[in-house]
Amino acid sequence: MPESSRLLSADTQDEARPGGRAPDSVSTALERAAHAECQCQKCASRDHDEWNAGARGETPLQRVDRAYGEILQEVRVAQTGVQILFAFLLTLAFTSRFASVTQFQRGIYVLTLMLCAAAAALLIAPASFHRVVYRRRLKHHLVRIASRLALFGLVLLLLALISALLLILDVVIGLGPALFLAVGALGWFVTWWFVLPVWSRIRHQAFAGHVPDEPDDGL
Repeated sequence: MPESSRLLSADTQDEARPGGRAPDSVSTALERAAHAECQCQKCASRDHDEWNAGARGETPLQRVDRAYGEILQEVRVAQTGVQILFAFLLTLAFTSRFASVTQFQRGIYVLTLMLCAAAAALLIAPASFHRVVYRRRLKHHLVRIASRLALFGLVLLLLALISALLLILDVVIGLGPALFLAVGALGWFVTWWFVLPVWSRIRHQAFAGHVPDEPDDGL
């Protein structure tokens, strides 16, 4: 029997049972039945809270604390790459050979520098966001925003790395081979950074036949 039918039947039995709970209105019963069948984010979050309570012994607050700590650890890994690349780009403009680069190479350099700066801004943003909303009881919201900031920051970091690779290869071996190798490097990065985890996520959901153990907001 569908879940909605069971709930409506249970409501009817409770109303008829002596000493049972107070009868619900028809609209309330329908709302509860629809809530049982929906796959909204609120329901999924409640399911994950129950799963974490049973598997990890975590409360919802402990869960978001753990999620935010995991995001910060991931951001630290990405920030190392951003800092090294950004430092290299900032010093590159003051070298003697930089004056002899072509106009195209200058454009690639400016693009790479701006992508790197944008990536650094997004990867540092979770710390700034946390400081601004500190003690405002917005930890759930903080985790959702920090997760998206980290993901977009990784995308910008990927583009900055490929752009920097194109610049260096253009100077060393020429534009044609540089474009070919840069496209290959882009496919390599995308495969291991995004395609593999997305494929693993889809495969896990297909085999499990239910909502994944962790929700989309990283909690």
